[in-house]
Amino acid sequence: MSTIETQYQQVVNRIHGACDASGRKRGDVRLLAVSKTKPAEMVEACYHMGQRSFGENYLQDALDKITALSHLSDIEWHFIGPLQSNKTRPVANHFQWLETLDREKIAVRLNEQRPEGLPPLNVLIQVNISDEPQKAGIATNDVATFAQQLQSLPKLKVRGLMCIPEDTPNEEDLRHQFERMQQLLLELQQIVPEADTLSMGMSGDLELAIACGSTQVRIGTDIFGARN
Repeated sequence: MSTIETQYQQVVNRIHGACDASGRKRGDVRLLAVSKTKPAEMVEACYHMGQRSFGENYLQDALDKITALSHLSDIEWHFIGPLQSNKTRPVANHFQWLETLDREKIAVRLNEQRPEGLPPLNVLIQVNISDEPQKAGIATNDVATFAQQLQSLPKLKVRGLMCIPEDTPNEEDLRHQFERMQQLLLELQQIVPEADTLSMGMSGDLELAIACGSTQVRIGTDIFGARN
């Protein structure tokens, strides 16, 4: 097998092992392969291993790959970077998911710009779970209000929550943040019963995130190698 195939399988094995260790079904946690800055050829190699969901941070780089891989009709593109209001239209037109929604203005623009022929754009509310002033995401206390505002936008489908926790070696702090996210998802489901996604966990903490209820882990370097 090629390096990327070996690394991809190692990540899948880690996810399965974490599910087994926490008593969860392997199918309950999906892998988002974070392909930012990596060429379309690498994405396609991963696709042929069975991967379908890919995360992109940089819009122009992503659009180039989406065009190059348009022959893969069931590939699923997630935008996971910060989104400026003047860049909403390409996301509305070309992506199936936006994982970083934290402003009503962005939501309204996406709803207006989502083409009629496409299904609603799946969105995750980004939560600033570590309450760091420099980080994107809404405060934990604002999740319910924001979710209610989104209910009036028919071309958006609220699927759950996403977070980037504090960059800390303290596992207890991380566990507390992940467990709080799990509780927030349960609260969100009282407003949006179909919300089923908790996107948290990356290469360094995926086992802990899965133990705390993550349904999607975002892995880049451990699959594709160091960033270009």
